Amino acid sequence: MQVDFYQLAGTPIEKTVPLLAAKTLENSEKMLIVADEDMLLSKLDEALWAYDATAFLPHGKASDPGSEGQPVLLSNTASAANGAKFALIADGKWRDETLSFDRVFYLFDDDQIDEARQAWKALSLKDDVEPRYWKQEGGRWRQGP
Repeated sequence: MQVDFYQLAGTPIEKTVPLLAAKTLENSEKMLIVADEDMLLSKLDEALWAYDATAFLPHGKASDPGSEGQPVLLSNTASAANGAKFALIADGKWRDETLSFDRVFYLFDDDQIDEARQAWKALSLKDDVEPRYWKQEGGRWRQGP
C-alpha cells in the first residue's frame, strides 16, 4: 500500500482536498475523507461543492442518508461505508486504521510536523507500506525527499 505525505506549507487544506478528490474520481476510485472535527468536515464539504464552476465533486457526509453510495465520503471515523479504497486524513492525526486502504493521503501542516515524522518512521519499517513525501514548488505538487 502507498501513503502519500502532503505538507500543507502555505497551501490551504480547502484547496488541496478537492484536487486530490477530483484525481481519485478521475481514476474511478472512491475516497474516504477523515477528520475528528465536524467544523473541518463542514469546511471541506463546502470546498468540494465549490471546486469547479461547471461541475461539483459528488460527495456526502457519513451521517447523511444514502452515504454508502457516495464516491467521496466525509467522516469522523476511518470506516469506509462507501467501499472506498483511498483514504484522506485531513486533520493531520495519523490513524493506523487507514492501513487497510490501498492508498492514504496524509495531510499535515507545519504544526503537525513532529507527528508526521513519527508516522513516517513507523511506516518506513513496514514491508508492505511505501511512504512518499509531497511538497509544493511554484504552486505545483512535486514528490520530494
